[in-house]
Amino acid sequence: METSFYPQATRELAHKRRELAPEPLKAFQAFSAAVFADGALPTVTKQLIAVAVAHVTQCPYCIKGHTAAALQHGASEPQIMEAIWVAAEMRAGGAYAHSALALDAMQHAHDTRAG
Repeated sequence: METSFYPQATRELAHKRRELAPEPLKAFQAFSAAVFADGALPTVTKQLIAVAVAHVTQCPYCIKGHTAAALQHGASEPQIMEAIWVAAEMRAGGAYAHSALALDAMQHAHDTRAG
């Protein structure tokens, strides 16, 4: 039997969040609706971006929710997988780009020892 580190999203949890902080929840829901509405980018594109970002932030709830929303708004499964690959490249690219910090530190250590 597989157990999960993350609790299942339930109506009870949603109710508890609403009960504990109703005004911030309303504000967040309004913000989310505005962000994902059709605009300069269509909703489907925004949902594909959200799928990619969710994979970078590694939020399982966001991954499931935005994957479902992307499908609902017309994204294809290959489009979703491509968005995930973009996220993977960007995350790996960040590690590669930040290697400049390590290289700089190594050079500084070398200069300090040599000087």
